[in-house]
Amino acid sequence: MSLEFIGFIGPQESSESLSPRGPIVDVNFINAFAQAQEYGGFDKVLLAVNTAAPDSLVLASYVAAQTQKLGLLVAHRPGFQAPTFAARQLATLDQLTQGRAAVNIITGGDSGDLQRDGETVLNKDERYKRTDEYLEIFKKTWTSEQPFDHQGDFYRIEDNLTQVKPVQKPYLPIFFSGASDAAVEVAAKHADVYMMWGEPVEEIRARIAQVRKAAAKYGREKHIRFSLSLRPILGATEAVAWDRANQILEDAKLRVGEQGGWRRFKEGAKTNIGSERLVEFSRQKRVHDQRLWTEIAALTSASGNSTSLVGTPDQVAEAALEYYKVGVTTFLFRGFDPLRDAVEYGQELLPRIRALVEQQSVKPALAS
Repeated sequence: MSLEFIGFIGPQESSESLSPRGPIVDVNFINAFAQAQEYGGFDKVLLAVNTAAPDSLVLASYVAAQTQKLGLLVAHRPGFQAPTFAARQLATLDQLTQGRAAVNIITGGDSGDLQRDGETVLNKDERYKRTDEYLEIFKKTWTSEQPFDHQGDFYRIEDNLTQVKPVQKPYLPIFFSGASDAAVEVAAKHADVYMMWGEPVEEIRARIAQVRKAAAKYGREKHIRFSLSLRPILGATEAVAWDRANQILEDAKLRVGEQGGWRRFKEGAKTNIGSERLVEFSRQKRVHDQRLWTEIAALTSASGNSTSLVGTPDQVAEAALEYYKVGVTTFLFRGFDPLRDAVEYGQELLPRIRALVEQQSVKPALAS
């Protein structure tokens, strides 16, 4: 199985444990952050979406100009633009970058955050129905060689034909996340990569089986791939790594008091099944599988990617290999000290995981 690493680009240096540094759009930081991840061997970077944050597509266009080969995973929320218009934007980005674009479809479990941008479809299952239709139109826009019409529950399209198609065929990669049954159904039908937050290995095994079973209805069980999002915390020794994790937790507790936005994000997480799952794991244990640390998820109500693998680079790489063995082929890594950690991941972690996966691939070949 091929292996892929995704990093993260934020417009400003900050995290749960790090107070913001610099302006909200910090050009110097973005440049350094993007180039560190490209040089460090990341295949792509995620550009996230949030109603209070700079626009992900515009940010992706800027990052593309600062890099040579780094892939751009653009988070996108259906419902706020016409699907044909958004499809043209993404196809244009793919053309300008010679095939570096991908899209991360975020249907959204937090109705409050969506309403800040004027969302009118407040029922989550209905939003997933809209996303299903939205992605059908995306694919038609990217692939149709003849004008097409579409009459659906949410969109009416007449005589649409775009001249701009993605470089990647048949269309640019679609990443998708969501832990509800409705989300799994849409992912099974449309996703090239199904994204998950860091849960215990056996839980991830079960979720992969669930999605593959759903995808089998569409003949896609062998097509869909799986991504895991984690916040690795590394140290020269295991004790140093755990000391760092504990310091991150203490710093994050201080930020909870100083940052009014935490309350809003924590309330939004209550409506997100993925967040509910992480919080439940944090209640069960502080640490699962020896290395999966959940205390930041507990503190923030798991308002995002918030569980960590903690240990030496070798230990964390070995823990990542266990996820690879159950079917994860893409890892999204984001640090609590974003730039420093990105450099460290590129130097110490990614090469080790690649080497372990290569060894894992060689063993069956030798046995045969």
